[in-house]
Amino acid sequence: MGIDLSSEMIGAIGLALLLVLMVIRVPVALTMLVVGVAGFAQIISWDAAIAQLKTVPVEVLSNYSFSAVPMFILMGVLAAHSGMAGTLFQSARTICGGWKGGLAIAAVGSCGIFSAISGSSLATASTMTRVALPEMERYGYNRGLATGALAAGGTLGIMIPPSIALLIYAILTEQSVGDMFMAGLVPGLMGLLMYALTVTVVMRLKPSLAVAGEPTSWREKLASLGGLVPFFAVFLVMILGIYFGAFTPTEGASVGAFATLLYALVKGMRGRELWRSVQETLALSAVVFFMLVGAETLGYFISVSRISFSITDVLYGMNLAPIVVVLCILLLYFVLGMFMDAIAMLVITVPVVFPIIQSLGIDPVWFGIITVLTVELGLITPPVGMNVFVIKAMAPHVGLGEIFKGVAPFIVSDFLRLALLIAFPVLTTLFLL
Repeated sequence: MGIDLSSEMIGAIGLALLLVLMVIRVPVALTMLVVGVAGFAQIISWDAAIAQLKTVPVEVLSNYSFSAVPMFILMGVLAAHSGMAGTLFQSARTICGGWKGGLAIAAVGSCGIFSAISGSSLATASTMTRVALPEMERYGYNRGLATGALAAGGTLGIMIPPSIALLIYAILTEQSVGDMFMAGLVPGLMGLLMYALTVTVVMRLKPSLAVAGEPTSWREKLASLGGLVPFFAVFLVMILGIYFGAFTPTEGASVGAFATLLYALVKGMRGRELWRSVQETLALSAVVFFMLVGAETLGYFISVSRISFSITDVLYGMNLAPIVVVLCILLLYFVLGMFMDAIAMLVITVPVVFPIIQSLGIDPVWFGIITVLTVELGLITPPVGMNVFVIKAMAPHVGLGEIFKGVAPFIVSDFLRLALLIAFPVLTTLFLL
């Protein structure tokens, strides 16, 4: 005799199974796909589930909005392989010349600017570590401070537009991509400024961790601004073009990728390097699209299970204030962020939590920004911290304990930034008024 389970109970079992499969290291995309198909079959039928398995990949891969993803990835890959990162760091280093901890501030600043092209935290962290860490070590910087600054600076890639995470959140929740990008601008710049202030405070408290860089004249500082021009040119054309409706996000991404390609060609990138960049772009895009297919399948299962509505009813019954619900959701994101990739976490959880946010009347743009910031925090938080392990892979001679110790002050800075954005939502909607 079979057990008759409600759709809500099947939904809860499916989500529990999802977590179990991820804990045992089954690939996230495959996990979402399996749970989504099996759960949908249990509630509706296997015939419907198989039919869905045929149609969902076509829907996702033919969705025009998602075509911006490979363009942003290509832009970041070309920027990483064309030498833009090295030029950027040298310019930032000259501007910060003579400052105590100037190389660490230059590294953070370079990460923030590079992320405006890359759109990916992990790509930013790995690229800038190759460029900046040897220089900081050459000048006797404490390895914990150096790697901590790079791990934290790399997280800016998920917030400063154009961000792949913000793009995917906007598509999944049917928000304006331009609004999401503009909303991320102030929080991203706040992160850049607060990380630089964090380095300054650490230098005040422990001046032995670093030495002053070679002093540079004002003429040299002004001349070095030329190295920043390609980044700001691509950034402004894309963001302003998307925001003011000159072109769609996909067209904007294509414009940015084309401009970065021209820069790469001028700098001497040719056949073999270009082909390697295309291969890397295809591989990364395939991973993202596989996760999107899995997330769409899982979303159908969650929808028919009505578990989101059940959770909403429970929250209404508890009479919790909307801000308390938001804080509970952010706590969930913070915990998951310690173990999961940012994009995977968003595509898994947004279909579950967004209906709750809508029912409470919370601004979806503001919620998206603080959600992405919380995910960003998880990238540098023990016990996993994806950015920390990227730094470790790029610098195997530095211990994990050193990196986590060095990144601790930046975690405090991020908590302060998150508190400010929660307390003052206008900081995220400043350019949307």
